Amino acid sequence: MMKTLRQLLTLLLLFNALPILAQQNPNEYVEDKPVLMKNEATFGLNFHTSGTIGIQFRRSYNLTGYKKWIFEGDIIGMKHPKEIKTVNRYFDNAKSYVYGKQNTLNIIRLGTGIQKTLFSKAERNGVEIRFLYSGGLSLGITKPVYLNILKPTGKGGEFDVVVEKYNPEEHFVDNIYGRAPFTEGLDEINFHPGAYGKIGFNFEYAPIFEDVKSLEIGAIVDVYPKDIPIMALIDNKKLFLTFYITLMYGRKW
Repeated sequence: MMKTLRQLLTLLLLFNALPILAQQNPNEYVEDKPVLMKNEATFGLNFHTSGTIGIQFRRSYNLTGYKKWIFEGDIIGMKHPKEIKTVNRYFDNAKSYVYGKQNTLNIIRLGTGIQKTLFSKAERNGVEIRFLYSGGLSLGITKPVYLNILKPTGKGGEFDVVVEKYNPEEHFVDNIYGRAPFTEGLDEINFHPGAYGKIGFNFEYAPIFEDVKSLEIGAIVDVYPKDIPIMALIDNKKLFLTFYITLMYGRKW
């Protein structure tokens, strides 16, 4: 969690320098262009406070000169806030794992929304500021966690390593050797349909009019009808609030 927050703060500090760079090279920016670019498509890397790096695709259509209709899709990994990695220190080459983790959770979001331009590049020294809100389907995908388990052979401290689905009644820190390959359990995937809502601010700073380079910050809420079973020994939840930063690149036409 702290590592993710440090990454977000670093990106915010880098963004704060963008208006200064724009002022140093004002002639590189086209303040206004009479031809309205009706379409925009972007791809982005998403950094958020509750999981791994995700990816985003967004397609936008101009409704007016200052308002866009957007369609978007996200794929992210989500973690329980109580996840802590550990390792069996009594054995060499043991792999790290999260004790008590029952399922991994990945989320696919598909939605639509509105993006409004608050300030043009001419008004903010080469940085266009936009506000957006969107919502739609949030599909949670869980996969059981499999672990490498130590089984005594009965020969003087020797063990066999076998792959088993995590069972909190049988698997403990002293007999877990580490995580099993990710491919284990792919045939036991479960789907959890839900919904999401997003609000954010987008800062577009590309020096070429047809290009899109932007940094977006905001918050997302994913909600499901039932608790998502990520952890076996800790209460789970059905609502996930995350804060995010997305670096986006694309084109207008």
